[in-house]
Amino acid sequence: QVQLVESGGGLVQPGGSLNLSCAASGSILNVHAMGWYRQRPGKQRELVASVAARGMTEYADPVKGRFSISRDNAENTVYLRMNSLKFEDTAVYYCTADVSEIVASDSDSLEYRDAEVWGQGTLVTVSS
Repeated sequence: QVQLVESGGGLVQPGGSLNLSCAASGSILNVHAMGWYRQRPGKQRELVASVAARGMTEYADPVKGRFSISRDNAENTVYLRMNSLKFEDTAVYYCTADVSEIVASDSDSLEYRDAEVWGQGTLVTVSS
């Protein structure tokens, strides 16, 4: 199986910065798009940013110009740099990745499946 492990959440004051990271590990054949979602209190989970395997990025309007997503393909890791944080950025942030996961392999063949994997979430609290 493929797992995503997030790190970097915590408490930060308004206007401050925070870095999140998320590393994929396990039976990985390929990691395709990676991204970050968040779930604010009382709200549905929403896309924050995503990055394709070749680096094309997409951002939700509320975070454009403040957040930056990047990835290290050699390490199967995605990062989220969050600047100028606001109270409304308080949320649980989830990492996600589209992966090709190795199901079985031997000397002659390899079997894989495509899957969407989610991390356990990391809490970001913006408070004074």
